[in-house]
Amino acid sequence: MTTPDPSREPEPTKPAGTATTPYKDRIYRSPAGVVGGVLVLAIIAWLGIDAVVVGEGRTPWLALAAMLFLAPLVAAYTVRPAIYVSDDRVRIRNPLRMIVLPWGRVASLRSGFSNEVVDDSGTKYQLWALPVSVRARSKAARQEARAARAAARAGQGGDGRGGAGVPGGAVGAADLGAGAALAAGGPRRAETDRAMDELRELHERRQGEPGAQGEVTVRWAYEIIAPAVAGAVLLGVLWGLG
Repeated sequence: MTTPDPSREPEPTKPAGTATTPYKDRIYRSPAGVVGGVLVLAIIAWLGIDAVVVGEGRTPWLALAAMLFLAPLVAAYTVRPAIYVSDDRVRIRNPLRMIVLPWGRVASLRSGFSNEVVDDSGTKYQLWALPVSVRARSKAARQEARAARAAARAGQGGDGRGGAGVPGGAVGAADLGAGAALAAGGPRRAETDRAMDELRELHERRQGEPGAQGEVTVRWAYEIIAPAVAGAVLLGVLWGLG
């Protein structure tokens, strides 16, 4: 058994959860968009390959041109959008552009009919990977209202006055559970709204750090634009030839 050396002082330990704790990189995507895009791409491939194999005359060429035109655009607007978030910057992969924004250059993150990030020059960039769902917001609001009513009934039952429609102050286990969930988890939010809250919190925490400074860069997605333009030109030529 080894004995500790009294001449050596123990190394100080950093408390967990301090501001120096590195942020774990995250990727935000739209699962519904990815699933829908994959299904549409599968249909395009199925119909296009079938037309190429069994088609006659110009049909195979028209099918190839249509696939070359449609597949990149469908992938761009469904599968491609993503947001890569780190301690120092946010990379926004939109359908036709890649935007890299250091947190120090971000002025605000806005949520309305769409989610947007605004840089310090006033330029807005839409977050395609976090689409706004009015249905999801309405559902979250209804769940929050139900939980609030359940918490109120639970409180009335606890002090012996009795809740609305609950004789003698008896409160069901479901009501108690809903009220406890509201107290523990806070207000219910739609999925994309929670993601925006996380981005705002990280922006507020990191915008003044030296590593979060730099230039805003925007790059066009030529890997999407080039084949789509080529497919459109080929379709136009074939259509013009009659």
